[in-house]
Amino acid sequence: MSAAAQTLFLPDDAATAALGATLAGQLAPGDLVVLEGDLGAGKTALARAIIRALVKDPHHEVPSPTFALVQPYQAGTTPILHADLYRLGDPDEIAELGLLDNPAAIVLVEWAARAPELLELATHTIALTIPTGGVGRNVNVVLTRR
Repeated sequence: MSAAAQTLFLPDDAATAALGATLAGQLAPGDLVVLEGDLGAGKTALARAIIRALVKDPHHEVPSPTFALVQPYQAGTTPILHADLYRLGDPDEIAELGLLDNPAAIVLVEWAARAPELLELATHTIALTIPTGGVGRNVNVVLTRR
């Protein structure tokens, strides 16, 4: 297993979109991306940027999966699942969502700490924090290949 980590400062939405495009270029079928951070830290904005880059449409509608729990997308022949586990009632419910059912899918998960087994399977972990003063985002990206 190899891991590479980097910490970045994203001053605005354009920087978030650029990072999303860069990360999308590094993803492969079967990758599980965990997005960590407090409410408002930018998890959904970064996931949206990644998905738009994967589907090659900068205006593709990418709603927050907060209430649906999972939103599916398609990038060519690669399925993409974007999940938000904030409203997950019990970690045992994770199996019902089918996040790991398709080994060819790229899966992006917000609030993965609510299903700890996902944290152990993650190929990429992205932690976002709001810096003091509330301007921009700090991002710590860890890419792990198993």
